[in-house]
Amino acid sequence: MKRFFSCLFIYIVSGLLGAVVLADSSGIKYHLIKTVRLGAAPGGGEYFDYITVDPAERRVYVAHGTEVKVLNGDDFSVVGTITGFKRCHGVALLSTLGKGFVTDGDSGNIAVFDIKSLKVTRLIKTYPDADGIVYDPVSKLLFAFNGDSKNSSVIDPEKEAVVKTIDMGGGPEQPVADGQGTVYDNNEETNKIVVIDTQTLAVRARWPVAPAGAPVAMAMDREHRRLFSAARDPQMLLMIDADSGKVLQSFPISAGVDTTIYDPETGMVFCSTRQGLIHVFHEDSPNRLSVLDTIKTQYGAKTMAMDPKTHNLILVTSDFTARTPKGERHAVRGTGRVLIYRR
Repeated sequence: MKRFFSCLFIYIVSGLLGAVVLADSSGIKYHLIKTVRLGAAPGGGEYFDYITVDPAERRVYVAHGTEVKVLNGDDFSVVGTITGFKRCHGVALLSTLGKGFVTDGDSGNIAVFDIKSLKVTRLIKTYPDADGIVYDPVSKLLFAFNGDSKNSSVIDPEKEAVVKTIDMGGGPEQPVADGQGTVYDNNEETNKIVVIDTQTLAVRARWPVAPAGAPVAMAMDREHRRLFSAARDPQMLLMIDADSGKVLQSFPISAGVDTTIYDPETGMVFCSTRQGLIHVFHEDSPNRLSVLDTIKTQYGAKTMAMDPKTHNLILVTSDFTARTPKGERHAVRGTGRVLIYRR
């Protein structure tokens, strides 16, 4: 009888703990807490791209056409602007060197700036459509990915010079580094993930992403060696083994994905799309994702970052014109805004 009640007690407590876990997982509702207007960037039309968070210095860098707006990471006030670009995309920060690097796609340059003063100190000539950029701590090199040029510029950040150009075989998109000497990059044109060895500076493998196509957004669970690649045609999120390239799972998502984020503290995966949705998944195990939620944001909010300190989701969008006969909508100049969502 004592054994029966002991088992019953354990069963009840286990059930209650399970209910708490489920309640915590399902209660991830995010809500909009702040909107920051960016105003009109000098020259050109409205454009926005990557968002980069510096959790230690409490800064948020937002690529906004011909400028990078820098926000305070706590109150989201504008604390500075980096100017002089034609159309900027990605930002990489190296606090040990006190330097930041901005890809300027239309000029085919990477601008080096001083993190404290936000002043541009040098331009590194690369290739047209310089876009995503990532730092590899093993080789201590930067890898910038040039979409239209279909290659990657490898940069020594101390010397501020290109040391090699890697042929990507097609238009590269968002990269991720595993911290162990490998950089992964989505190749939208070839429907593959390109695997780069950062020691030899050579392509080690090219993995197909079927059943998805046109992969653009990438995140990684470095502990469990899992990639989360999001694609546009067919539009899906994939869970991929980072050692073999095997696609473990696939899920449908909405149109126009541009960012994927993995939060190692919660095991959550976020995909933001142009349609104005964030698809939220949970990594139940290294081999299993589950659908958790869909957050409604605003149309066009396809680029996103997460502050690892607060877990706030930070997105950028603008107003858009009505659809043209071809079904296109264009961003309205001067209406760019940052959206901050809190759990």
